[in-house]
Amino acid sequence: MTDYDYVVIGGGSAGCVLAARLSEDPAARVLLLEAGPAQLPEAAGVPAAWPSLNGTDAEWGSVTVPQAGAGALAYPRGRGLGGSGAINAMAHVRGHRAVYDAWAAAGADGWGFDGLLPYFQRSEDAGSGRDIALRGTGGPVRVAPVPEAGRHPVARAFAEALCAAGFPATDDLSGRRQEGVAWPDLAIHDGRRVSPADAYLSPALGRANLTVMTGCLVTRLAIRDDRCAGAEYVRDGKPEQAHASGEVIVCAGAIGSPQLLLLSGIGPAAQLRDCGINLVADLPGVGEQFQDHPFVMACYAAAAPLRPSAYNHGETYAALRSPLAGDWPDLHLFPILLPLATGGRQAPDGGFALVASAVGVASRGTVRLASADPEAAPLIDPGFLAEGADLNRLEAGLGIIRRAVADAAMAPLGISETWPGPGACDSAGLRDWIRHSVGSYWHPAGTCRIGTDDGAVTDPQLRVHGVAGLRVADASVMPIIPNAHPHATVLAIAEKAAALITGVP
Repeated sequence: MTDYDYVVIGGGSAGCVLAARLSEDPAARVLLLEAGPAQLPEAAGVPAAWPSLNGTDAEWGSVTVPQAGAGALAYPRGRGLGGSGAINAMAHVRGHRAVYDAWAAAGADGWGFDGLLPYFQRSEDAGSGRDIALRGTGGPVRVAPVPEAGRHPVARAFAEALCAAGFPATDDLSGRRQEGVAWPDLAIHDGRRVSPADAYLSPALGRANLTVMTGCLVTRLAIRDDRCAGAEYVRDGKPEQAHASGEVIVCAGAIGSPQLLLLSGIGPAAQLRDCGINLVADLPGVGEQFQDHPFVMACYAAAAPLRPSAYNHGETYAALRSPLAGDWPDLHLFPILLPLATGGRQAPDGGFALVASAVGVASRGTVRLASADPEAAPLIDPGFLAEGADLNRLEAGLGIIRRAVADAAMAPLGISETWPGPGACDSAGLRDWIRHSVGSYWHPAGTCRIGTDDGAVTDPQLRVHGVAGLRVADASVMPIIPNAHPHATVLAIAEKAAALITGVP
């Protein structure tokens, strides 16, 4: 048994931020526990190599339960220091400010856009020439768009075609104009990924008051008399414990955090009873309200070989509105600059995909335990297309893509559509294609959401309802998933969590 002031569980994006910020106080003893390795493959630092990390020890190897007509889907999430921020495609973009204002309106007091803005700014260094009222210039994560001279010809042509179709352009989706065709910020500097472990944790590793332990699978929270007193974990096959005299902060992500709470007896009473787990706190919202961004690809063969992307194989994307949009854009359209096909179909020898994602998602899913065994994979159900509105959004997005492909800007590429192809030329065929080809943007959120109602798991201070000394700080606390890649928001959540815990704004 080892005693610390703070035990942070999960060395992913949020955990790296919390460990670094909490250990800035030399009097605070901080322990960071991570299940994965300290060192990830060399490919983790190479921007264009991120697809090669799927299926390696850098991720958990998760799969979903069957989705729509597409069957079970691979669901990679980071495992190791840096977490998903070390294996993702590096986009660093905020959601529309209206999303965060909707958080506050739904009961997450203090989590509106104005309440989060200082923490967005604190996390990033967006460089010079940005709107300093909205963007950060001195934070740990250095970000920038792909330089104009380095832009891939497919990404450039797609952006031009969307603008020619009448969609607006914006110079900064994290700035004042949060809608339109953009070259978004990427967490890439000097040709290398800027992971949370590099940006936050590495500079703090020399602190005597910070202990980082990898290869430690946390199996249960230690809760006594309705207070979380630490964590139980397995290291090198042996059970160990860490005691927290102050607080335990769970940062295991939108899958891992609800899984750990459930294993510890915190969650829906009936579900825990069915798994043979003793109830500690009956919180029916644990693992519920799971949200993710479904997507569907249109795949194209190119007449001539295309040079590889030196960046993230995406480079540009458009935040647009479908006819179902509300207060914020509900579609993302973007290229994947690799020859791809979905559902085991044959990919072209050379080409790329154009992707439509529903980012104003109506469907909800769940994360549940398969058993009381901490090493058993949880049941991951994003609930893709459970609501017909999301199918409608994806159909609208594919329609925009096809219109863009017909624009003169795309003509020099000499491309032809391989999938969904002529068999999906009408609405019925396209909708059937979507049901059988739906995939994930890999943006899980919402399973331990902030709120004050009976379904909320955490309060606006990120404290778990009914259990003292325990907070959650990661994508799971988001009441509504942002209409963007969630990583920048996760960093801001963790920055704000550190301020809430220490009382230092």
